[in-house]
Amino acid sequence: MTVGERIKNRRKRLGLSVDDLAKKLGKNRATVYRYESDEIENLPLNILEPLAKALGVTPAYLMGWENIHPYETKKTKKVPMLGEIAAGEPLYVAEERCEYYVEVDDSLHIDFCLRVKGDSMIDARINDGDVVFIRKQPIVDNGEIAAVIIDNEVTLKRFYKNSDGVILKPENPRYQPRFYTAKDFKDIRILGKAIFFQSNL
Repeated sequence: MTVGERIKNRRKRLGLSVDDLAKKLGKNRATVYRYESDEIENLPLNILEPLAKALGVTPAYLMGWENIHPYETKKTKKVPMLGEIAAGEPLYVAEERCEYYVEVDDSLHIDFCLRVKGDSMIDARINDGDVVFIRKQPIVDNGEIAAVIIDNEVTLKRFYKNSDGVILKPENPRYQPRFYTAKDFKDIRILGKAIFFQSNL
């Protein structure tokens, strides 16, 4: 279910017309139709928060990050969206700067999130445009999906380490694993472990 479908379903469940919701938001009905049709992609928090308040739910509920009953409440926190991460060829990272914040369940140990670019992880059901939520940690277990920096380039891959070096393995047969020897490893840094992914944002 998309964000727009959740907005529409919740509005109807409350017995609100499009005009009723538009009035609550201080918007016109055409804007509400755009929200419900997913014409506006990646709704920012300054739109999601008043929408959620008007519909009696949390922003996380509208985004599909929690499936609790709309009237139940959970403590949430905001984590920074730091940009894009490559699921394909590594992307150059000039600096870690926050584009905006995403609200998540406070019980989840998540430090930041990144938007996926590329298709190298599609067999792990991680697609181009998805958002990956990362827990900062310098070490991950073999086989875990991690955000990794290689010479100032960042990529999302399954991580494996042995006595010979490091393997970054994609989840798409079109891409080959990349091997880095032990001497190369000094130029590789793990940003953190991928905790979960969100599609249809």
